[in-house]
Amino acid sequence: MIVRSTRATKALDTLGVDYRAVVYRVSERVGEGYGEAVAGAIGMAPERVFKTLVIEADRVGTVAIIPVSKRLSTKALARAAGAKRATLASPQVAERLAGYVIGGVSPFGLRRRLAVFIDESALAYPEIAVSGGLRGLQLVMRPSALISALEAVPVPLALG
Repeated sequence: MIVRSTRATKALDTLGVDYRAVVYRVSERVGEGYGEAVAGAIGMAPERVFKTLVIEADRVGTVAIIPVSKRLSTKALARAAGAKRATLASPQVAERLAGYVIGGVSPFGLRRRLAVFIDESALAYPEIAVSGGLRGLQLVMRPSALISALEAVPVPLALG
């Protein structure tokens, strides 16, 4: 598979962020176990591969970035976002807000500018991976580069 340009890679290139694109293939369907399969396919521990979730915090689109091996604490996200309630956006709403298909949602190059929160565990690693904007592409970078580029707020978000 040839790496092709996505809105995510274009955004990173425009910002001058240093990253490495990693192409992979998994047979698992998007859903339970998909993130761990991606981690295995790119040779990284699941704690270092992060999924991008589109959340509605008091009905306002927000992004949460957490390890694929964990679940999101919606209470922690609501607290961090200054909202009373946070819920996972439906696939249709997530795709509309992000402009990506589920399983390939990247925090970079989103259709709309959304507040971004990342689980603070990312700071423990020299590099983490996030989706490159399509299934089969991960972007590996320093957590500090991601946080700076997205103006992301590191907070405890993960459960399990």
